This record gives sequence, C-alpha cells and structure tokens, in this order.
Amino acid sequence: MAKTPDMTKTMQDMMANFPIDTSSMQEAMKSQGVLGEKLTRVALSAAERSTEISANWAKDSIARMGELASAKQEPSEYAKAMSDFASAYAELAAEHMAAYAEVAKKVQMDTVDLMLTAGKDIAADAQKVAEKAGRDTQAAVKKAASAADAK
Repeated sequence: MAKTPDMTKTMQDMMANFPIDTSSMQEAMKSQGVLGEKLTRVALSAAERSTEISANWAKDSIARMGELASAKQEPSEYAKAMSDFASAYAELAAEHMAAYAEVAKKVQMDTVDLMLTAGKDIAADAQKVAEKAGRDTQAAVKKAASAADAK
C-alpha cells in the first residue's frame, strides 16, 4: 500500500522562501482599532448628551403637567391653563429639538474630522509601504545583477 508523503517540510521550506512582511498589516489593524475606539467615544458621548436632553425634556414636561392639573375656580381657567401648557410645550419642543440638532452636528463634525485624519494616515502608511517595497525591489535587482555579472 502506498504511503502519503509528508509535505510539512516542503511547505515550510517553500513558505520560508517567500517571506511576508506583516508589519504593515499589524499597523493597519492597530490604526483600525484606534479609529474604532475614537468613533465609539463620539457615539457614546452623543448618546449620553441625548439622554440628558430627553431627561430634561421629560422633567420640564412633568413640571408643566403639574401646573395644568391644579384645581381651578372657573371653567375658563382650565382653557387658559391648557393653552398655556400647549404654548410652553411648543417652546420646550423647539428648545430640545435644537439641542438634539447640536448633538447631531457635533457628531457629524467629529466623525468627518476622524475620517479625514484616518485618510491622511492611511495615505502616509501606503506611501511608506510603497517606498519600502521599491527599495527592497531595487536591492533584489542589484543583488541579482551582481550575481549574474559574477558568473
């Protein structure tokens, strides 16, 4: 019966002859991790601020409801209280929606800033890798030329 040859040594020798520089990949992973961390901070900050706005809006609304629920002497006072509540609530809504808009604007600006910075970093890293590959190729060509001239 035929034995299957062990290709482990052959594969190890073959892979040793094709060295791969993993440093650029490691740097890319680190950069990606840092970018992810910064984007997460932006998102968490926005979530925290949005929660504060929502809580304040609820507190303000509840306080206004208390004024609306108080007993009145005249029926017309109920209509006035309801009108005052609607006006105040409309003001509160406008104020809080503007606060939400500010949060969204800040998130947008921070995200654009992070992406631009990341793009610049990626371009710089790509340039370094290309320059290193060019130098390595030139060295290999010179070495091969020297070996050919020596023969």
